[in-house]
Amino acid sequence: MRQLASIQKIKSLEPIKGADTIEKAQVLGWIVVVKKGEFKVGDLCVYCEIDSIMPEKPEYDFLKPRKMRIKTVKLRGQVSQGICFKLSVLPTGTTIKEDLDVTDIIGVEKYDPPLPRSLSGVAKNRFPSFIPKTNETRVQVLQNLLDKFKNEKCYIAEKLDGSSVTYYMKDGEFGVCSRNLELVENEENAMWRIARKLDIENKLRSLNKNYALQAEIVGEKIQKNTLKLRGQTVFFFNIFDIDNSKYLDFKDFVATIKSLNLNTVPIVKEEYLLENDINKFVEMSIGKSLINKKGWREGIVIRPHKEKFTNGERFSFKVLNPKFLLKYDR
Repeated sequence: MRQLASIQKIKSLEPIKGADTIEKAQVLGWIVVVKKGEFKVGDLCVYCEIDSIMPEKPEYDFLKPRKMRIKTVKLRGQVSQGICFKLSVLPTGTTIKEDLDVTDIIGVEKYDPPLPRSLSGVAKNRFPSFIPKTNETRVQVLQNLLDKFKNEKCYIAEKLDGSSVTYYMKDGEFGVCSRNLELVENEENAMWRIARKLDIENKLRSLNKNYALQAEIVGEKIQKNTLKLRGQTVFFFNIFDIDNSKYLDFKDFVATIKSLNLNTVPIVKEEYLLENDINKFVEMSIGKSLINKKGWREGIVIRPHKEKFTNGERFSFKVLNPKFLLKYDR
């Protein structure tokens, strides 16, 4: 589970050229701008990730112009992701332990962008329990796993700026789901419209298997349509084998999507030996989209060719492009 707020160690401090009152700190794999002299290397702090919504308390009043949301910002030319607070923001009696999740203790909530009207619909059920929800961990908190899987054969896909959708077939029943809900069919809902336009139900039936196809729906009236597309469409990034409770490996995923005459998300690099340098991953994320070559891509997603799990969690992660985040105020 993502820790929006946690107790973390200041790993390093570096000056920022031309800045007298601020400096650059590293926390986990994040680079954060802090007040000069506020922390020393080795100090513990309360680190809050981007997309954290802070509670309306006096110590966080400076965030009111941003509606209490922590975003990626640039200060004196330095990109900063997240905020480091002194331990004094914690209630008296809180256990002080590195990596302790204090999200609920502080009252931090996660920012979720509002669902576009074209994607809203009537809930049929909660998201099916037999399919994992689409969620990717940010690379900045995965140093130990990067070390563990160094040199693993991986592929790099483009992360698209849209909204996730899941189409599934289970025991003859076809379903369409948003990120959190299964939806009643409605011709005004873009997820269902695309399902019918691309004949996804019949394509799933043709496989004679209980599969879930997971994709990103992109285009007009979705987020800010940063890909500058006309209309709406989907690009697929997962196939989940429901009966065997596992994802298809890369080769089988691509072959299956191709056989259905559907599109995968753009593949930036088919073969890549995993490195364990987080800063290098951030640099790799910066680039133009393979769909809209004039615009920044949202980022990249990296997965092994052969699915890997550790402590029950799938090894798969995203790296968001800081230039994209800054441009679109994310």
